[in-house]
Amino acid sequence: MLLDAQDSQLVLVDYQQRLMPAIHEGELVLANAIRLARIAQLLQVPLWATEENPQGLGGTAQALQPFVAGRVLEKMAFDGSSVLLPRLKPAPRTAQGGNARSLPKHLQKAAPPPPPGRESIVLAGCEAHVCLLQTALGLLEEELEVWVVTDACSSRSERSRDAAFDRLAAAGAELVTTEMVAFEWLRDAGHPRFRDVLSIVK
Repeated sequence: MLLDAQDSQLVLVDYQQRLMPAIHEGELVLANAIRLARIAQLLQVPLWATEENPQGLGGTAQALQPFVAGRVLEKMAFDGSSVLLPRLKPAPRTAQGGNARSLPKHLQKAAPPPPPGRESIVLAGCEAHVCLLQTALGLLEEELEVWVVTDACSSRSERSRDAAFDRLAAAGAELVTTEMVAFEWLRDAGHPRFRDVLSIVK
């Protein structure tokens, strides 16, 4: 099973100004998050970001802000799935109820089906063993496909990060890298954005 850009959404979890300096390999992790955001923008993959207690941990890292402007969701719970789900998986539209003056049922037009969902959630963020893990598990419970970008995730310690990856894999998340996401979204060297994406990942 490969990722499909048309079915994907990107979620960046808690890349926050006061948190990132404490994160193991934080500069590399943030650089890969920026790569993911740039590629998503080029390929028109919807992008969301979360911030955990921004009054305490600060806002999203400055370098990511141009990509997530207007798409940042604040939260206090470690599991961000409750604030993300209304954006990632909107409730299907239902037909309007009729009244005595409405057309008979056999003459009414059926409500149009909701647009196909983007149910492959590409997830990256910090801390891997807390907010990222709990958010991923929450999204899996909602029967979304979760793809965790391992080289764009970390924790304050390597051990905590690796324990999170083990648990996520066991729970059914797919573990991928930034380049795996990029080339699966492209699928083909003939893609019109191939050279642009290649310049980002190389």
